[in-house]
Amino acid sequence: MSLNLSLMRPIFLIGFMGSGKSTLGRALGRATGMQFIDLDTYIEQRYHANIRDIFASRGEDGFRDLERRMLREVSEFEDVIVACGGGTPCFFDNMEVMNASGTAILLSATHETLLRRLKAGRRRRPLIASMTDGELSVFIGEALDKRMKYYSKAAHTFPADRLESAEQIDETVRLFIDRFLTNDINCLQQ
Repeated sequence: MSLNLSLMRPIFLIGFMGSGKSTLGRALGRATGMQFIDLDTYIEQRYHANIRDIFASRGEDGFRDLERRMLREVSEFEDVIVACGGGTPCFFDNMEVMNASGTAILLSATHETLLRRLKAGRRRRPLIASMTDGELSVFIGEALDKRMKYYSKAAHTFPADRLESAEQIDETVRLFIDRFLTNDINCLQQ
């Protein structure tokens, strides 16, 4: 299904790691014809280095500064869905930039869903790779508590627990399109 929409301001998907930002963003891009941008991948391509190496060479402060600059760059694009890193909303005025230039949508998943997804993919995530299941559960709860003051600045919240199979992804995409790109298209273009 490809929608014929007039030029739209960016849609920013935010949320905790494992909330499904990239999974949903890619599927939305395919369904709508909008370009999907994973902000971390965008940074890696621009700087010809992976995020781990950027952190190692520039430190977190250096990475966050690059992330801020790249967020501002993609915020000027039209017809894009941007999956932000889990920490992106928590630094500088990034949430204000997203809300001023487009629409930030918080993908909300239950603690249980986040724990299940992160346990399954923890080897790909250096921050949590060595954590036990118990440590990971505590980490999720504590980090979410700290980040919610930033995440709550999103214009909308969307449930993201049902992204486990192709059928669930298709169903979630349809719900997202119905909610944000069909019925409420005016709220995204304002």
